[in-house]
Amino acid sequence: MTGRNPTSLMWAEACEMLDQAERLHRQFFRLGVSGARAAWEPPVDVFENDREVTVVMALPGASPESIEVIYEPRGIIVRAERRIPFAERGYSIGRLEIPYGCFERRLALPAGELEPGASTWAEGCLTLTLRKRG
Repeated sequence: MTGRNPTSLMWAEACEMLDQAERLHRQFFRLGVSGARAAWEPPVDVFENDREVTVVMALPGASPESIEVIYEPRGIIVRAERRIPFAERGYSIGRLEIPYGCFERRLALPAGELEPGASTWAEGCLTLTLRKRG
């Protein structure tokens, strides 16, 4: 009986966990965009010292020209679109794990008055520096 075989039970549990992970992946990295709704959020690191706050956002495959940064009193909003490569060349998709489409990342920043400083683009990452006032 396969129901009592420990190997079969472990295999069934592993398959169920993979199915659950796949469902969660699809939920968080939706491919379609409805209206202006973001389809994914890029990962972010935030560093702070006594003079400034630095935000590093991973955006591999996005073009720097497509990125919109909005500075707000309590945070920032970064928007752009990451297009699927090869889509216009007649390729069919065999597997798609990297998130594509419109994204928007709203990020609350530490309390205090901040003013925009330098922004750089290197190795697929956007780095924003905000200077602390006072």
